[in-house]
Amino acid sequence: MSSKGEYRVGIAGATGAVGSTILEVLAERKFPAAEVRPLASSRSAGRKVDFAGSQLEVQEMTDETIQGLDLILSSAGGKVSSEWALKWIEAGAVVVDNTSFWRMHDDVPLVVAGVNDDAAADHNGLVANPNCTTMQMMVALKPILDAVGIERLIVSTYQSVSGTGRNAIIELREQSEAVLKGKSVEPHVYPHQVAFNVLPQVENFKDGDDYTTEERKVMGETRKILGMSEDVGISATCARVPVVTGHSESINVQTAKDLSPEDCRELLSEFPGLVVLDDPGAGIYPLPIAAAGRDEVLVGRIRRDPSHERCLNLWVVGDNLRKGAATNAVQVAELLHQRDLVRVPAGASLS
Repeated sequence: MSSKGEYRVGIAGATGAVGSTILEVLAERKFPAAEVRPLASSRSAGRKVDFAGSQLEVQEMTDETIQGLDLILSSAGGKVSSEWALKWIEAGAVVVDNTSFWRMHDDVPLVVAGVNDDAAADHNGLVANPNCTTMQMMVALKPILDAVGIERLIVSTYQSVSGTGRNAIIELREQSEAVLKGKSVEPHVYPHQVAFNVLPQVENFKDGDDYTTEERKVMGETRKILGMSEDVGISATCARVPVVTGHSESINVQTAKDLSPEDCRELLSEFPGLVVLDDPGAGIYPLPIAAAGRDEVLVGRIRRDPSHERCLNLWVVGDNLRKGAATNAVQVAELLHQRDLVRVPAGASLS
């Protein structure tokens, strides 16, 4: 930390969709940074990235270029994080990791800012950012859990292509143009054409498992973040849709105590980071195009499930690159700063 109380911050994966958004959010929120150091692979070294009205040169991530940093915000992929996290910590940096590799490790807190802030205090040098799909759902469910408890969740997600990365955005645009011109398309990023289509598969199927790795993440991370026991039923189905930015979710929540749709709207409207848009007769409800570029999670279509007296249906939408990834990473960094937790505990290690 500098003498002015500002931090030297590294951005691992700075040239990716999430990394560039982290840089944008850091500047917007005026995070106290004395230095921002973009880091990436050798292929991206020397490129320029935008930050606070100027351009920074990307450095190759090496044992030398990670020295002297107080914080590293990483979105460089699970393989990179698995190889580099301990090196970052040993070099003296606290890591906020946006990859899936560390999330379910018992000694790694999985934090959604505004939902389970206190968990960050137990870090051993690394705090994990949840999956983007899980993230926005936690913001909507936390006030319900605290008020009336939750017995069961069924969630279906409709996820944008930017969750896969820049190449997926390019593929959607190129396929859309080709289809509109009557040309054939050949998928590369996804197993099938994504333009004008819906794919009932996000990530991969492991041998012997009918659920995708994304669906397993949503179910497992939800339990960890909200402290839910196995007694709480959770089921997820995740689909990829031809939308550039913004994940949408249909959530059916069975509560332990009764909660009317009217009381639910009031409860959610008072929770920080949530915006209730719920006048469907007037065409007012959350849309991905409305959520893009926003840090808030949007919720609407709040209604009673006619098949169960203690079930509600919600429609939840969020910008997967912002609150779903970059904004939460910066908010966690702010939380660490506010609570004087930007320090690697003595003897810190990860299992």
